[in-house]
Amino acid sequence: MRFLSTKRHSRAAKPVLLLLALVLVGCVYAFVSPAASGQADANASTQVAQGKEIFQQNCSSCHGLNGEGTTQGPSLAGVGAAAVDFQMGTGRMPMARPEAQAPAKNTTFTDEEIASVGAYVASLAPGPEVPSAQTLNTSGLSAEELARGAELFKTNCSACHNIEGRGGALPEGAFAPSLMKTSDKHIYEAMRTGPQQMPVFSKSVMTDQDAREIIGYLQTAHSEPNNGGFALGGIGPVTEGLFGWIIGIGSLVLIAGWLARKGARAK
Repeated sequence: MRFLSTKRHSRAAKPVLLLLALVLVGCVYAFVSPAASGQADANASTQVAQGKEIFQQNCSSCHGLNGEGTTQGPSLAGVGAAAVDFQMGTGRMPMARPEAQAPAKNTTFTDEEIASVGAYVASLAPGPEVPSAQTLNTSGLSAEELARGAELFKTNCSACHNIEGRGGALPEGAFAPSLMKTSDKHIYEAMRTGPQQMPVFSKSVMTDQDAREIIGYLQTAHSEPNNGGFALGGIGPVTEGLFGWIIGIGSLVLIAGWLARKGARAK
């Protein structure tokens, strides 16, 4: 009987110990989690406040004190941190003076300042986010996926940027910039935010996988070695056609004139 009683106590002790362990874990989590969450919220609030200060000093004259927009610049509600990272990271914004299109130049802001302004603009309304390293990772793309990226770029982008991404002219003084030295992150952000005359390619239209394949194709195209020859700038059939007219047709005209003069002398 004493043996049975000890066995019953042993069985009853297991649920009690398990319950005590759960209570202990819950207490530890309750003690640690709010502090970590509160610290993260405080850091985010500080970043937004810093971003707002930088924004009001450098951007508010065109976009308004609270990003509401003015006659000089559009509202920034909903453009997201990706638009800020692209425009400020490529030096296009702030603009020194109104132009047909903001050209890329060296930025005067640090990465931390750009991230702070992006956090502030993102706080105005939800919008595209700055892509993660995983989103931009093209190392695992197959040959078939790279070929699909080439087709996607040809269909959606080459009319303005040229088949190799070397850029081209657009109406009213605008232009599609060269992508030869544009970072993968800025290419992705341009797809998602549609700067200047570029259309917006949302994730419902062009998935992250599509964007990754396009970026992978551009990486492959831009890494091709130059084996010599007259590349004509690599900007496509326009320069090739011009070369054909000037050199080819011009040569034929000269030859025809020479033959005509020779024939006249023979008579």
